[in-house]
This record gives sequence, C-alpha cells and structure tokens, in this order.
Amino acid sequence: MNTTRHPPPAERVEPPEPDHGADLVAKYLSQIAAIPLLTAGQEVALAKRIEAGVYAAHLLTDHEAAGGRPRDRHALETIAEDGQRAKDQLIRANLRLVAAEAKRHARQSMSYLDVVQEGNLGLIHAVEKFDYTKGYKFSTYAMWWIRQSIRRGMAQRARAIRLPNRQVEELTRLARCEEHLRARLGEEPTVDELAQAAGITAAKVTELRALAHISLSLDTPVGDDGEATVGDLIPDTDVLHALDVVEYHELAREIRILVDTLPPRESLILSLRYGLQTGQPATVQDVAARVGLSTDRVRQLEKQALKELRDPERVGPVLSGKHRLPAPRRRPA
Repeated sequence: MNTTRHPPPAERVEPPEPDHGADLVAKYLSQIAAIPLLTAGQEVALAKRIEAGVYAAHLLTDHEAAGGRPRDRHALETIAEDGQRAKDQLIRANLRLVAAEAKRHARQSMSYLDVVQEGNLGLIHAVEKFDYTKGYKFSTYAMWWIRQSIRRGMAQRARAIRLPNRQVEELTRLARCEEHLRARLGEEPTVDELAQAAGITAAKVTELRALAHISLSLDTPVGDDGEATVGDLIPDTDVLHALDVVEYHELAREIRILVDTLPPRESLILSLRYGLQTGQPATVQDVAARVGLSTDRVRQLEKQALKELRDPERVGPVLSGKHRLPAPRRRPA
C-alpha cells in the first residue's frame, strides 16, 4: 500500500460573491492564473489517486459497517483523504478553463461570476467522471461538462414563459418535422420545406421559430398544470454525451484522412461544407463562391463525394454503423 505523504493542499480558490465589482473579478482571475498547469502525466497520476480515494471511501463504509479493525480504518482514511487532495488539485489546476469559457456566456441576465460558479460545478463533475484509462486529454473531456453546466444554469435562470398546450403541440410537431427532414436531406431544411412537411404556411414556421427563441429554455413549464417542460417534449438531437464528444475528435481526425483521398476539388468542398479544418461548416453559397462553381454543381459534387466516402470497401469501418458527418450549415431563409 502506498503510504507516500503529500503536502497539504493550498487554500481553495473560490470565486468571490457576485456584485462586488470588477476588482474582485480581477483578483480571482489573478489567483487562478498563478496556479501551475498540469502535464498529461500529472493529470493521470492525480486521476489514479482520485480513483484510489473513491475506492477507499467505499471500503471504509463497508469496513465501519462490519466493525473492522481501527488500524485498517486508519489506512483507508489516509488513502481517501489523499484522493480528496488530488481531486482538489485537479480542479484548481483547471479553473482557468471555466474562466475562459465563462467569458463567452456572460450576459446581462447573468453576471460573469455567476457563470463561473455554474461552470465550476461542471468542472467538479468532470473530475469525478474522468476515466484516465481511455487516454483522453482531461481538458477536452472537462470542457463538455463545463459548457453543459453553464448552459443548464443559464436556462434555469431564464425567464419562464408558460405556453398554451396548442402552441406546445405546434412547436413539438415542427421540431419533429425538422429533425426528419434534416436526416433525409442531410442538411438544414428551408422554411418552405418545413412548411410543406408540417402542413402549415411559411409565415407560421417563422412565427413558431420566433416564439421558440423568446427567452425559452428547456426548463420552461408548459401546459395548464406546468408539470411538463419544453425539454421533456422536444428531443435534443444536437447534444452529445461527454465520451461521444471525445470520440468525435478522434473520428474527425480519421475523416480528414479519408477526405484527403478524394480528388482535390471534392476534398476542398467537403472540408468547407463540414468545417473539417476550421470547425465552422459553410453554406453552399459560401463554398460556391470560394471554389468558383454554381451552387447546384457544389451540391452535386458534395453528394458524389459523400457517396464515395460511404463505400465500405473504400473506407472500411470508419464511417459505417452509427458514425455520421455532422449536418452542414445552411443559410437561413
């Protein structure tokens, strides 16, 4: 059993209470900037100590229930406490991740420090869930949890709008139509396409979309009793699980390799359309202007290239099964 003693953790850096001005924000940012960053090896070492601490705490509960020896209890307590210190260190070393992400989300309705507090909850959750055996970089894994926690916190604080059942049904039907069209077309449907599929006018589609964006969160109560929420009724097909996000980065690397096997023009079109290099998908119009072709020709070459990439004999298992390219962006109508 490893009995190596570790120095006591430095004082925990907590975000200051909100509404104390920019000076406290600057002080907090200065404090976390002084915390040393970790190497990948150090992250793994801390994760192992955290894992050992969690296991020791579990054994400690069973040990106390069984009335075990004090000597064994002391050893387990030591390991559990060391795991907690490792957890604190991994959290502290990554607080600047939260600080940087919070700047992108701070709004008039939610102060920067409030956003930081929400993001820190996500960071803590990431530390607790991190599996070092997968070989993933912790910052990539943690960023998903940080963003999710921030968005959830902002949604909970958003102004609640109670919607009539009729409008809820219309929004739900429109969302399902949009999901089905996106899957069938391989791109974002236009307003006219949505209207035709949903059996409503284009003006009604625009009206419902506007309604859905007026301070409407997934936690907004709907209906007469308010028991259900918008999130319960509309499937969120764009949210990935944390491990899926990490897996996607690996898959994206392999996709880029495959795309590079295409003729240069087709390779460029797919790279632009799906944002393989920049992470920002481009519209057909933008790609057409970039490569000097008509939009119809761009669509034709895109479909041709995708057909080649989906050939199992060409790409093997990489794009088979559940893996799909993300839907490209389409210019709003």
